[in-house]
Amino acid sequence: MACMRGWLVLALGLGAGGLAMGQVAPAPTDAAKAATDSVKASYTKYEYQIPMRDGVKLFTAVYVPKDESQAYPILLNRTPYSVSPYGVDNYREKLGPSDLFQKSGYIFVYQDVRGRWMSEGTFLNVRPHLPNKGPKDFDESTDTFDTIEFLLKTVKGHNGRVGQSGISYPGFNTAAGMIDAHPALKACSPQAPVIDWFTGDDFHHNGCFFLAHAFNFMSGFGKERPQPTRTFGRVSHDHQTPDGYQFFLDMGPLVNADKKYLKGTISFWNEMMKHGTYDEFWQAMNLAPHLKNIKPAVLNVGGFFDAENLYGPLACYRSAERQSPGASNRLVMGPWDHGGWSRGTGEGLGNARFGSKTSEYYREKIEFPFFEFHLKGKGKDDLPEAMVFETGTNVWRRYDAWPPADSREQKLFLLEKGALGMQPAEAAGSDSYISDPAKPVPHIEKTTTKMDYDYMTADQRHAARRPDVLVYQTPVLTQDLTLVGPVTVDLQVSTTGTDADWVVKLVDVFPADYPDYEPNPAGVKMGGYQMLIRGEPFRGKFRNSFSKPEPFEPGKVTRVRFTMPDVNHTFRPGHRLMVQVQSSWFPLVDRNPQKFCDIYSATEEDFSRQTHQVHRGPETPSFITVRVK
Repeated sequence: MACMRGWLVLALGLGAGGLAMGQVAPAPTDAAKAATDSVKASYTKYEYQIPMRDGVKLFTAVYVPKDESQAYPILLNRTPYSVSPYGVDNYREKLGPSDLFQKSGYIFVYQDVRGRWMSEGTFLNVRPHLPNKGPKDFDESTDTFDTIEFLLKTVKGHNGRVGQSGISYPGFNTAAGMIDAHPALKACSPQAPVIDWFTGDDFHHNGCFFLAHAFNFMSGFGKERPQPTRTFGRVSHDHQTPDGYQFFLDMGPLVNADKKYLKGTISFWNEMMKHGTYDEFWQAMNLAPHLKNIKPAVLNVGGFFDAENLYGPLACYRSAERQSPGASNRLVMGPWDHGGWSRGTGEGLGNARFGSKTSEYYREKIEFPFFEFHLKGKGKDDLPEAMVFETGTNVWRRYDAWPPADSREQKLFLLEKGALGMQPAEAAGSDSYISDPAKPVPHIEKTTTKMDYDYMTADQRHAARRPDVLVYQTPVLTQDLTLVGPVTVDLQVSTTGTDADWVVKLVDVFPADYPDYEPNPAGVKMGGYQMLIRGEPFRGKFRNSFSKPEPFEPGKVTRVRFTMPDVNHTFRPGHRLMVQVQSSWFPLVDRNPQKFCDIYSATEEDFSRQTHQVHRGPETPSFITVRVK
């Protein structure tokens, strides 16, 4: 979520204020100076300390068009990542979600959320929504409301309409802002929003702890800010090695993260370590139950290959759809990593190619027209319910519902000799492997010290060759096979231990004669490439409840069922559909000791090798359920 690759300037608002304490801002390039001069020529900057209902003041930068011949809508972005640069004479290089907005003319508003940078108050990670409030009770919804009320009364030249957008953490703030919304808030676009930090966003997926991401992000972002400041030391931990696999393996159990490296400096890390189940701490942060009676038009945006917040936009869309049936609530999903729609062309990701400039298309044909219509009354409101990019065939699809109403469920069964078919095995059987926490399966062939964003489309041949990874695949396909919507995993398993993780991956196996990409400076051979389409871990002890974990009974066949995030992918003729099953995915996911315990306080002695079995047959079928278009 929270952190985008390279700390995206657009979403995170980095500038001079984003530097670590003592660092000197680099001299601006000619291009950057020209961009800043262009903003200065067309906009006047104002700064306000906007009072909230409890008296706390939030620092807010407002850019107003110099052209006073017309009234403009307000476009709000609320962020914990700084609205820098600070000072009315210091301007941003660009305004708005894309340059189209800056050219069209909006009143752009950037606000430091409470407790961050120059705003007063205390910061609280993913501040829980309060459904029942007293006169001075506050949350992100009320802070948004109070901000809009102030802007309408104070800023001149507006047309009375307000929009809000943001990516990642600002996406969470946008989703929260559309709850009990100010009447002037007409359009919201939560993009890769954080919705539930235990079930599927950022730091946890189905109870599994996303170690590399959580450690790197929180070691910088999680540092306390003692008082309002324009500069703040938030540099992440220096691993002193490029080998992330070895660094996190040497770290040992999770308790060592604080003992060896963080040393009590990151309070939220230690809070996470106290809450290893989906208890009230995590439940309070879940925004989904509060997405009711939504009044603004909503454009939910996400990337199918977003390593941080793929869960969020889908959960936001579905929750609002279910609880606000009359709302204008739409979904856009493209072939992007975290925030990839907001930058670059979107022609590829890692070793995947998408055949067109998908990000440019989104900015020009989807995002900009959405806000132009709802905030200016320009153009047409002709977006479908779901605008979804289909990988494999590499085309945009327009749907009246998501998943498409004419899709149907299809079970794909794990069979003997590594086969994958549409009918369960006729005879009982199983496949087994030894899972060793001392030699976990890497999530990507060459790991770095950070969460490798490209793992979402990475080649899986390195895993398929390991003895602790089970591989099942279809025969070579003779016609297109298009999968849409969520993928449900239903396994019958047993283990010699009392806990285990189950990682399931949906893979597109390219033909041996698949042509290499041109240009191809890395020399990647695409013949036989095993492209990850979707992968997700599940911590076995949570199979019946995320709040009340249960141990496995050694040797007993037990059902493990969970749902992976949506896909929209066509497996082409000549390709194969592959499913891989394993029990570690390191260092993306922390290691399971394979002993029923509180993993956050586990010791070295708790970790041990165990044998896991995946069962198949008419009485104990293991399968995945996909939706076929």
